Amino acid sequence: MQGVGFRPFIWKLAHRMSLRGYVLNDAKGVLIYVTGEGLDRFEAAISEQAPVLARVDTVESDAYHFDEIPDSFGITTSGAQGAETRVTPDAATCAECAADIRGDNPRRKGYAFTNCTHCGPRLTILRALPYDRAQTSMAAFEMCAECAREYADPADRRFHAQPVACVQCGPRVWLEAGGSELSGDAIALAARRLTEGQIVAIKGLGGFHLACDATNRDAIALLRARKHRPVKPFAAMGVLDHIRRFGMPSSEEAALLQDPAAPIVLISKGTETLPDGLAPGQNSYGWMLPYTPLLHLLMDVVDRPLVMTSGNLSGEPQVIGNDEARDKLSGFADAFLMNDREIMRRLDDSVERLTPQGPMVLRRARGRVPGTLPLPKGFEDATQVVAYGAHLKSAICLLKNGQALLSHHLGDLDEALTWDEFQKADADYADLFDHDPQVFACDLHPDYRSSRRAASRAAGKPLVEVQHHHAHLAACLAENGWARDAGPVAGIILDGLGLGTDNTVWGGEVLLGDYNGFERAAHLAPAPLVGGDAAGREPWRNLLARLDQAGMQDIADEMLSQRPLGLLRQAMASGVNAPLSSSAGRLFDAFAAALGFEGAQSFEGEAAMWLEAYAARAPLSRAYPYSFAQWENGVIDPVPMWDAWLGNRKTDTPPEAMAMRFHAGLAQAFCTPARALVETGQAKAVALSGGCFQNATLLSLCCEQLQDLPLLIHTKTPANDGGLALGQALIAAAAHSG
Repeated sequence: MQGVGFRPFIWKLAHRMSLRGYVLNDAKGVLIYVTGEGLDRFEAAISEQAPVLARVDTVESDAYHFDEIPDSFGITTSGAQGAETRVTPDAATCAECAADIRGDNPRRKGYAFTNCTHCGPRLTILRALPYDRAQTSMAAFEMCAECAREYADPADRRFHAQPVACVQCGPRVWLEAGGSELSGDAIALAARRLTEGQIVAIKGLGGFHLACDATNRDAIALLRARKHRPVKPFAAMGVLDHIRRFGMPSSEEAALLQDPAAPIVLISKGTETLPDGLAPGQNSYGWMLPYTPLLHLLMDVVDRPLVMTSGNLSGEPQVIGNDEARDKLSGFADAFLMNDREIMRRLDDSVERLTPQGPMVLRRARGRVPGTLPLPKGFEDATQVVAYGAHLKSAICLLKNGQALLSHHLGDLDEALTWDEFQKADADYADLFDHDPQVFACDLHPDYRSSRRAASRAAGKPLVEVQHHHAHLAACLAENGWARDAGPVAGIILDGLGLGTDNTVWGGEVLLGDYNGFERAAHLAPAPLVGGDAAGREPWRNLLARLDQAGMQDIADEMLSQRPLGLLRQAMASGVNAPLSSSAGRLFDAFAAALGFEGAQSFEGEAAMWLEAYAARAPLSRAYPYSFAQWENGVIDPVPMWDAWLGNRKTDTPPEAMAMRFHAGLAQAFCTPARALVETGQAKAVALSGGCFQNATLLSLCCEQLQDLPLLIHTKTPANDGGLALGQALIAAAAHSG
């Protein structure tokens, strides 16, 4: 990777070991010519002592004859560069730079753009490869003599740190309000407004945030009203002392917060809580640490947690430009904390959580991209492939030279501006990584914008249309390094909606397959999506369909008496705008409605999150599963579950217990046929994928059911549609590689 201080690391290591030679970057990585005593120790130290941001895939060595042995060890001019030498993701401020901005050196004290080779922006400032200053948005800032000296000194940690700058020569920060720049210390002025309950738009690494005081109930309510965001949780930023005061981070969660990627991490609430409006109805807060010098300096002054949510109009991409912010965020923000360094790429904050099964990636973005995954055994010679993912939580995946590059989270393609960003990202990644795809892949659904993009770009080259849930299965296999010839697995794939091979809507599946193909071994009994797309917004519609199926029309009449049930039942009977679906996500919605979730969802997954929060309040050890019927044709029927729920309802069983029993029953219902496939020798392992597996309770229950079997889960890529393109790409590569 470029920009991680690897060459100066090699230089220092060689000097310490009294070796001679030189090091340079070339198109495939770092090339070292070295001679002297102890080369085995030197080679081992390259992997063992590499810089924190470096990723050493392999260290290969061969004999070399020097025409003239150098007098010492040096860093020489780089050779040809290309996409094989990857750019490292943006990295949070390192401890040394954090000390610099609080130190006595006037060039860096209080300077909001302090960085070195161990931290700072990379992808967000990059225009094109190679990663040199002239190819970044820092080209507009000529280094002063002192910065130039640091940049040229291999012994300095700022050697070839492309964004290097100081107060004398680098970008500047200012606060503006009412269209005018305000005089004074911009960070102090912004902090004052925040502590007074105002909302401030802050320009960050990959876009603007909207910030307010997270301890101020009225400020949070004001931000919600202005953003028209009634209940979707806000993320908060604080230092570790704040997080430990209002949350209960484990040592592993604290370590993840301090990772160079600095993701938002979901952490259980503590005994002392923040206002309810921060994360209504949830058991956790999404926390992140300050990850830029500007944010560190701001937190030093405000000394309290801040709400930090994406600066965007509802549904649109995050704002990145100053003029764009003034235009689009003026209705939200009372002031703008601006700077004059251009953002080259929109990157949302990554969102992650830790479960007993390991890390879980909810949104893969800043700090993780453009990190790559090695392709599994059998794909070493895979042709270059580009895959276009799904329609929601879209992302693109590129295969090249035995690596998979899964793009950052791009968003939902219904929104016109997100679609524009998707097309820009497609061209941008192709150019940035010198990618020339020979095979294209997309979802089976022909009307997805991503599918149409794939068809238009393929232009006569092979286009592989991949069934949605097969792609989820392959994504889980790929992430876990499942070899191409390792045999089929049983995939439990639970999500919202995906077009099936029979032209019905799938979403609760047990598949038997691998990269080469699959068969549908079991599935949830389908129910009508009453009102089509409206069923995804209004959980009560799914409750009506499932109760009627269970012969509980009288209960539906009682619970949904204010709804137009007669018209909807006519639609279900005739099949008009009521397609059948085996969606597990819609079953979650139905059960949430049964427990009291009312009205429409204000964001995707709201009802399921509400239900998970209820279930998490009931002990796992005291949950007995609701029963689902298992029919010989592979149909998993929830009617017995509804019978048990009705009995619990009549005895006033607490909703927390019923929520847990639903989760436990669903886990048992799908794990039973998956286990049978392994125990009969048809499958070698079980894989869990699909958006429902971002529910930590469901994941834990399934892992408990399957603990004695080989089990594959997502820990590096999203289980939801954000990881779908990875699976599509591997399926396409399998279809068009030797």
